[in-house]
Amino acid sequence: MTEYACPKCNRITQSEICPVCNVPTSDNWSGLLIITDPDESDLAKESSITAPGEYCLRVR
Repeated sequence: MTEYACPKCNRITQSEICPVCNVPTSDNWSGLLIITDPDESDLAKESSITAPGEYCLRVR
């Protein structure tokens, strides 16, 4: 199954529409960031991520 990324929130999903932002997603993404505890993660704070999940670093 293909994984897609949201160009707005960078969340990785298997849907062609982001379940969080409700915008079309892209299958052209790179870099995988897995956030388990956004309150303790410096990367999550720097990336403005507030919810645990899988995110990408770049969406094209």
